Amino acid sequence: MRPALRASRGAGRRRRHRLGRARRRDVAHGRRHEQARRVREAIAGPSPSGGDRVRIAAERAFIDGAFSPATVRFEDGVITGIERFDASADVVLSTAQVLLPGLVDTHVHLNEPGRTHWEGFATGTAAAAAGGVTTVVDMPLNSLPVTTTVEALEAKRTAAAGQLAVDLAYWGGAVPQNLSALQPLLAAGAVGVKCFLAPSGIDEFDPLSIGDLELALTELAEVDGLLIAHAELDDHLGEASGPVFTDFVATRPPAAEVEAIRAVVEAARRTGARAHIVHVSAAEALDVIRAAKAEGVRITIETCPHYLSLRAEEVPDGDGRFKCCPPIRDTANQDALWDGVLDGTIDAIVSDHSPATLELKAGPDLGTAWGGIAGLQTGLTAVWTEARRRGIPLDAILPLFTTGPAALVRLGDRGRIAPGAPAHFAVFEPELEHTLEESALEYRTKISPWHGQRMHGAITATYLHGDEIYTRARGLSSRRGREVLAEPASAGLDLDEEQAA
Repeated sequence: MRPALRASRGAGRRRRHRLGRARRRDVAHGRRHEQARRVREAIAGPSPSGGDRVRIAAERAFIDGAFSPATVRFEDGVITGIERFDASADVVLSTAQVLLPGLVDTHVHLNEPGRTHWEGFATGTAAAAAGGVTTVVDMPLNSLPVTTTVEALEAKRTAAAGQLAVDLAYWGGAVPQNLSALQPLLAAGAVGVKCFLAPSGIDEFDPLSIGDLELALTELAEVDGLLIAHAELDDHLGEASGPVFTDFVATRPPAAEVEAIRAVVEAARRTGARAHIVHVSAAEALDVIRAAKAEGVRITIETCPHYLSLRAEEVPDGDGRFKCCPPIRDTANQDALWDGVLDGTIDAIVSDHSPATLELKAGPDLGTAWGGIAGLQTGLTAVWTEARRRGIPLDAILPLFTTGPAALVRLGDRGRIAPGAPAHFAVFEPELEHTLEESALEYRTKISPWHGQRMHGAITATYLHGDEIYTRARGLSSRRGREVLAEPASAGLDLDEEQAA
């Protein structure tokens, strides 16, 4: 049974997307993001907060991009106001803790249905809660079936019912076989569609050719849909074998990413469609992105905690926990990625949580080990530990974990502490020093490339729709996550009204 739907956003005047290039660029700059989509949420369980009015106070609350003392009021799971700090509030954080909006992770492989021995909705969303992530967007692979049809999306929604610890949205998939059927996926609630430009690693999800890429973007431009791309070109990839990590890295050189990103940029320029590059690891690509953004191409990019905190020259040989595609690169590359974080070239930091079984991840042959990092629970801690080492303040990275990914999928009320937004919070203790232990992870398979490392910062509590669902001391206490479905931007909008605006 599919949970009943209810509207979750204010209506606002509905408008039809006009296909002219200038208007599409306006969308890219955020001038009508909140009118472009309305969100429908399916409630996975009753709200325990009922009609209670609750106030949570913190001497440091992250509001509008900066820390300040505040008391946040919420009722029925929605923020109703922000006041001065009040030590008599219902919940008062310690001076060691900061109040953050719930984090948003738009790149997560939960693998259900079909590969729940890798991960699943129950374990994956529990890990999200433990990591302060209150909204997750699930990738179209590696579930079985892959989410390339409306029927497959329905199967995934059915599988998710009753299991969610946090809110969940869905990506669809673009493969050569479904390029004429991408719009129905968006109409069914997918926030966008993902493609690969090189083999995905599973037989069920074929890569797109450059010609297919342009066809997909043309199809999506008609409804202002979003295409996200795994940007590596197969022509530049070598065959990996053996245990030496730097040998594996050499088989996936920066050129594989850079040339693929150039292809996506060119196709986005020609079609006027929205495009996003996932898990950018090659810093050489950043200048391509900077130039495209300056020109007005509708392109955004993300990177991941492992690229910002792990360095190829420090990775032990034969350890499959560190294998991912594209790969972790060297220190000089990482330094340049941090430049992209600080200058705004990189729009989001997300986990690309892609777990697998111990058997699939086992080395020592890095050619046969599964490529994917398990990082959903540890993303903010890993990045903050490295940022702190570099002298970068916490408020410089937080937008990339909150409003950045939320804007990508047009869930603009997420990742913010503001009246009208869901009462989603993460309580973070930035100076808490600890050793990351795999045994503490909520994943189905408890492995992590950060195992044994000394870390700074930990999530000590997570709130979802106003309810405390996780504490570091007690673990997960409830599963009341909601499904989040997106309507296509053009659905039911009036063209004359749009042109008159």
